[in-house]
Amino acid sequence: MATNGNNKLVAIVDDDDAVRVALEGLLRSAGLTARAFGSAEEFIGSGQQFDTACLIADIRMPGMSGLDLQAKSNADQCPIPTIFITAHGDEDMRLQAMRGGAVKFMAKPFDCAILLESVRAALEGRG
Repeated sequence: MATNGNNKLVAIVDDDDAVRVALEGLLRSAGLTARAFGSAEEFIGSGQQFDTACLIADIRMPGMSGLDLQAKSNADQCPIPTIFITAHGDEDMRLQAMRGGAVKFMAKPFDCAILLESVRAALEGRG
């Protein structure tokens, strides 16, 4: 049975308010269910990681980084298809993210159409 992913939660974890608002608006305008969190700790504390079908996370944040969040999710046997976005990424970071199961690693600023395509692929299990 094919699904379009509209009822699946896409979580956004980024410490930048403007990025969170923009991404949440973009995803909702595309008909996707989105919820934004200001930190990895806030996301984990919400319990939403168990309901999240795709995660968009910044790499560098105060406290727990996006890579730390990915590692925790994997260790908790709750791997989430993750798209990392970062303004400060390098090849080592990209490799670490991909080895951990990331579906995409994007530099800020990124192309919104490519981000949406990546989210949809993750939701459909094509990530």
